[in-house]
Amino acid sequence: MSTPFPFTAVVGQDDLRLALLLNAVSPAVGGVLVRGEKGTAKSTAVRALSALLPAVDVVAGCRFSCDPDSPDPSCPDGPHEPGAFETRPARMVELPVGASEDRLVGALDIERALAEGVKAFEPGLLADAHRGILYVDEVNLLHDHLVDLLLDAAAMGASYVEREGVSVRHAARFLLVGTMNPEEGELRPQLLDRFGLTVEVAASREPDQRVEVVRRRLAYDDDPAGFAARWADEEAALRARIAAARELLPRVRLGDAALRQIAATCAAFEVDGMRADIVMARTATALAAWAGRTDVLAEDVRQAALLALPHRRRRNPFDAPGLDEDKLDETLQEYAGPEDDDDPDPDPGPGTDGPGGGGGQPEPEDGGGQGGESGARPEQDRKDEQGGEPQPSGAGAGEQAAVGAAEPFRTKVLSVPGLGEGAAGRRSRARTEHGRTTGARRPRGALTKLHLAATVRAAAPHQRARGRSGPGLVVRRDDLRQATREGREGNLVLFVVDASGSMAARQRMSAVKGAVLSLLLDAYQRRDKVGLVTFRGSSAEVALPPTSSVDAAAVRLRSLPTGGRTPLAAGLLRAHEVLRVERLRDPARRPLLVVVTDGRATGGPEPVALAERAARLLAAEQVASVVVDCESGPVRLGLAGRLAGELGGTPVTLDELRADSIAGLVRDVQGTSRRAA
Repeated sequence: MSTPFPFTAVVGQDDLRLALLLNAVSPAVGGVLVRGEKGTAKSTAVRALSALLPAVDVVAGCRFSCDPDSPDPSCPDGPHEPGAFETRPARMVELPVGASEDRLVGALDIERALAEGVKAFEPGLLADAHRGILYVDEVNLLHDHLVDLLLDAAAMGASYVEREGVSVRHAARFLLVGTMNPEEGELRPQLLDRFGLTVEVAASREPDQRVEVVRRRLAYDDDPAGFAARWADEEAALRARIAAARELLPRVRLGDAALRQIAATCAAFEVDGMRADIVMARTATALAAWAGRTDVLAEDVRQAALLALPHRRRRNPFDAPGLDEDKLDETLQEYAGPEDDDDPDPDPGPGTDGPGGGGGQPEPEDGGGQGGESGARPEQDRKDEQGGEPQPSGAGAGEQAAVGAAEPFRTKVLSVPGLGEGAAGRRSRARTEHGRTTGARRPRGALTKLHLAATVRAAAPHQRARGRSGPGLVVRRDDLRQATREGREGNLVLFVVDASGSMAARQRMSAVKGAVLSLLLDAYQRRDKVGLVTFRGSSAEVALPPTSSVDAAAVRLRSLPTGGRTPLAAGLLRAHEVLRVERLRDPARRPLLVVVTDGRATGGPEPVALAERAARLLAAEQVASVVVDCESGPVRLGLAGRLAGELGGTPVTLDELRADSIAGLVRDVQGTSRRAA
């Protein structure tokens, strides 16, 4: 077994260490979500925590880690008689992003259950993590069906495995710790709220601290055991402090004044539900115990807010996490109890109380606010006949500065025709492991979803030959049938956005950006990958390669300048190249091309003919497409509709994108493709 990097040897990252230690003191806090760029010791710190947790007593021989003082009455290995127990270290179980459902919850032997009536059950990772830590690296990339199972287990403290009327239940209470890089996509709101605390981590910009990080890492890599031995005293001291804080925790008093501050803070920041209040109360109590106190102070409430509220304030994936600390201080001061009236400037946190006594969330480096815009707002001035605006000072020739986006709205569902087999999502029809049952087949490998009726039909003709004499069926492996199911998949939604001078009118470009932001929000909710190609001037560029991070696409879109000619063909050809490369990387994920343009093509020889040839190239490869027609004004040329015809796709106007539009008809790509054929 490899020697983990010592927790006390982690340089900096005070918020991360504090959040992990508070959960070690009080597992009821509810776990930690660690967000940050790659290479910032997220996984290192989490894996190091397990060595600090107190050992647990378990029933001897129980695969489900039952507590000998109160064994689970439903334990599959039970019932347990009082008596033998054993003490072992607390476990840290890692859930791989690509794990199967059976690996997470366990596997039930259906063949023995049907033929013998025996609940032969192999425990999964949830059973292994009971009374320990369940760690999910890259938790934002976890498949939806695994997220659903985690949510159920976290809510009920138990895991259920049910297959065709045969069920097994066991306790599954664990400390959930996840790490993620926000550039690779955001978490579903339901799972995000299940994490008690969240911290943002980033690499230090201080040269001395970076030098120390490199020095310690090299020393550890050269001799892990020797490096750990040099930190053994610090690890032992920290382990003793955790044990002392755990012992003190039941005696910590959470007074009415602190409770009022907690409730007022949650109300002031408009967080949903009551979970935030409960998590803040538990965190503030753990902070007091960690500091060796039996009373919760205002500084504990403040630090608890900085750890428990930022991720609960996000209303959509484009909002930046964080708290307004001035507003937080004002709220705490307004609702301070009599004992706090003499302290107009609350202490920012536990401060110097040892490892992890750091302060609150760092400010975003770009200074962006909630849903803010990057790029200067252009001057309001006269528009030319094509809808362009005068060039502001500092912009390049033919270029206008970025225009703000209109308010996003709920869009109609756009889908890819046919039946896919891509990653689980919520957009297009697909063969999946989850969904409605559509048929049966022989299993390929392990049986995961039994089709009971088909299995019985396969076994029934052979009962006399197999010598059946009892009430049960004689079932063989060859009789088992796997259920085939139809659900939904996520697609690659590639946006091709016209940023030329013909689109540069302020109101039109604002509406276009608002529409694309709306489609991006829809793509986030449907678990799609997204990419962004823009064209203007004389060329097209990939503003964002395909990614799961819709907020990254939103940032690129907000800062998009406009102006110049309309190289429509270049935009379509660049989209074709992006799709070709992505098809090699992920063949099962089907693309949906969304072209946002007024259909004009200018620049170079025969620009219209070139654009039509590029469109036919995409149509020949059966790329499902939608053309969002941005043409406005009393006289319309219908060029976007003509482009949609060449692509074999669906033309929609900006108004028709709205889910509540009266003028918009319910369309889908498949219907239009059939008409084009």
